[in-house]
Amino acid sequence: MKLTRRSFLSTSALALLACGLAPTASAAETNGLFSDLLGCGAETALPPRPLTPKVIDPNPFMGISESNIHHDCYNTDSTNAILPIGICPEVNVAMEKTNPNASPAIFFDNFDNPISPFLGGLAIRDLDAAEVKTLGFFSPAKHDGGGYVIQSSYSFVDGRNLVVCPTSHNHVLMLRAADENGAPLPVFEKVLDINIKAAAEKVLGRTLEQNLLSVVFDYEGNLWFVTGGFRIYPGRQQQGAIGYISHTAIDAILAGRTADLEHQVHVYLPEPGEGAENGIASCKEGAVILTNLACYLLRADNGVSIVWRTPYDSAGAKDSREGAATTGGGLAWGGGCSPSLSRELVFFTDNLETVSLLALDIKTGAVVASHPVIDELPANMPVSVENSAIVYDFGNGRLSTIVCNWFGAGSPNLAKPDSDSSIQSYENIYDRNWLLKGNCMIMPGIERVDTIKTADGWTMKSIWCRKDLSDTSMLKLSTATGYIYGFVQDVDTGMWQYIILDFATGKTALTVDVASLYGYNNMAIGMYAGHDGNKLYCPTGYKELLRLQDRFVYLPEMPYRRVDLDKTSRKVISAAEFAAAGGQGTPATWLHTATLENVHPSTTVAFRVNGLTGKKDDYKLYAVGTDGQYHQISDWTLKNADGRLRAKKVYEIRLAVQDGGAIDCSPNAKETTVSVLLARG
Repeated sequence: MKLTRRSFLSTSALALLACGLAPTASAAETNGLFSDLLGCGAETALPPRPLTPKVIDPNPFMGISESNIHHDCYNTDSTNAILPIGICPEVNVAMEKTNPNASPAIFFDNFDNPISPFLGGLAIRDLDAAEVKTLGFFSPAKHDGGGYVIQSSYSFVDGRNLVVCPTSHNHVLMLRAADENGAPLPVFEKVLDINIKAAAEKVLGRTLEQNLLSVVFDYEGNLWFVTGGFRIYPGRQQQGAIGYISHTAIDAILAGRTADLEHQVHVYLPEPGEGAENGIASCKEGAVILTNLACYLLRADNGVSIVWRTPYDSAGAKDSREGAATTGGGLAWGGGCSPSLSRELVFFTDNLETVSLLALDIKTGAVVASHPVIDELPANMPVSVENSAIVYDFGNGRLSTIVCNWFGAGSPNLAKPDSDSSIQSYENIYDRNWLLKGNCMIMPGIERVDTIKTADGWTMKSIWCRKDLSDTSMLKLSTATGYIYGFVQDVDTGMWQYIILDFATGKTALTVDVASLYGYNNMAIGMYAGHDGNKLYCPTGYKELLRLQDRFVYLPEMPYRRVDLDKTSRKVISAAEFAAAGGQGTPATWLHTATLENVHPSTTVAFRVNGLTGKKDDYKLYAVGTDGQYHQISDWTLKNADGRLRAKKVYEIRLAVQDGGAIDCSPNAKETTVSVLLARG
């Protein structure tokens, strides 16, 4: 299925209607005309294929929302949020007027405030406005004397709702960005500032040549750190470090006391030339760190305790050869992934000429399974996996991993001896030709590999491989919809587009065109799920933050009135939640919510849904009342629901609403908020 971005109203057609010059039409025909003009002629959409929610042991010292660039401390790159499924999809835009780029590297605090890079620092911003609005921020140049920037890619939100930030000058900051109710502070408050590199050097009594790269909290509140960059050459013998700041020191500083960093910063010296090239993961067993040479599980035990160290092989830094179709290369010298975890295994890729996915036992570090990935490309198409792999745990001894080839995206300047590859800027780490010319400058390849537990141990098998797609973003898996989401460029037409892949088969289920201009490159930053169940954000190099949305609600009696999609939501409701709030039966749809302004005394609202089977009479409609309970609604219709229902077909739940009515959950006058779902049984 392919849908294109289109205008929603035809001025000439509306003028003809207004002037009475158009042919006479029935009400149904008029509504159909307006429906077409409003850009929704689709009768089908992707039926939800929900997976069980991702399996993660909650880390009490990490944020409760999707608190880092890879969503969680396991680096799963999967979300339980609902993402668009192609119900009258549209691409909306928030223009950037202040920052040099559209808001990248978005993550969320514990109140679902989106945090993104801003003026060398971080900000809470309204990403849904026509022009992105800054609600509160911290800029080193404006608020802290300048001389450094925050490394946003590996910043995160902790369990206290503080933003934890590594910086370009080797400090770690903790910022209070919102008050106790989640309201953004106009200027973030700096509550902790530690020069980690200086503290480590004082403990060691020697100089470190590598710079601070990433940080993470373990499950005991110790803040782990690692030095490195995106290209660490072992032969250059740069001395790096791995270590942690004790939770005792963190608590003392946050309480306004002095911490004894000389005894509360603990450091391990790897061999010279070893360093991290990506982020850190954490689990109940400790902190998982992947360097250019080995993978580690580390614990805090009044010092750095190495539970295990598992070396792996690499062919080293990969660059384009003279005369090749690409000019860039890989980002890493070793494995290009941040380590991704399940409760039992650690996943990452090596960097041999034929790249393999490795699975390590999380308790012992033993390699329990491996499998070559994206190995079916022609010999002139190199492979380097440079993003954190998606890991999805089915919870039954089966895990899926999605890996993506990014060869060509890395800047050739990373090979220079004086390159500081810890600086996370587009100009520093990405190939200029790829940024300007698009995905013809990177190699294709996306593959799903499953790791399966058997009586004899673990085994891996390839489920599918796409040799035709060059993905420019970090892929996301939605467990709510059961689809994989990406942002690609059709290299034949030059069109940048959202793409949705069938998780089971890897086949393209839907594309939504955006633009053919080179500036719409996503620049490898990733996409981010809005928490209202109807947004997939995608930053571009064109100073536009895109958001893909489904127009799943409208007013059929007033087609000219466009419901504000940013005041709508969809939420997964479990059977237990439904029953506890008075519902009977099993939820058959998500809970659909819309806020409508200035509606007539009795106005019909239509919610578009799919995924239905059986017959119309199998379903009952429930709405949330002002008491917070589910109440069955008798006066409603399911449009176009004659005969057997089909999962792909889009149907319309239609009911009348009124301001101040029994199911109006908004306390505001001239505003109506209604929430409905269909239940079966």
